[in-house]
Amino acid sequence: SFGGGYAAMPLIQAQIVTEHQWLSMSEFTDLVTIAEMTPGPIAVNSATFVGTKIAGIPGALVATAACILVTLIAKLYLKYRNIAVLQSVLGSLRPAVVAMIASAGVLILRNAFWSGAIRLSGTNWNMVALFAAAFLLLRRTKLSPILVMLLAGAANLVISLITP
Repeated sequence: SFGGGYAAMPLIQAQIVTEHQWLSMSEFTDLVTIAEMTPGPIAVNSATFVGTKIAGIPGALVATAACILVTLIAKLYLKYRNIAVLQSVLGSLRPAVVAMIASAGVLILRNAFWSGAIRLSGTNWNMVALFAAAFLLLRRTKLSPILVMLLAGAANLVISLITP
């Protein structure tokens, strides 16, 4: 996909959750979290996770190899990216890429804040508070996003241990 791993998330979700039903939506949300926290591109980490879930180690190897092949094709793009026609096509794709990245973010927030239908009574206020705190920390301090994710995870663990 154009726009990187986050732009690809709606495409990945459509394939592995909706079309093939290899993962549930909850597992997909876990996949995004794990893929973001582990080193490497989110698409490769996601492919490895899904490959392992579907077919074990051989599945992980095939899925990872396929992502590497796509990366090699991307290198070809880098070689020919200055061609005017290609630049025109890519320029017209930018608004779609922004929309896809926004869609992935909204999907993740929706799954974190609500387990089913979006209703005020079904809102997970602990997740809303953690999101707001993490957002403010990232915007107002120079803390590393990884540190903020670890702090949010630790806070969620503490909250889950003290609430019935």
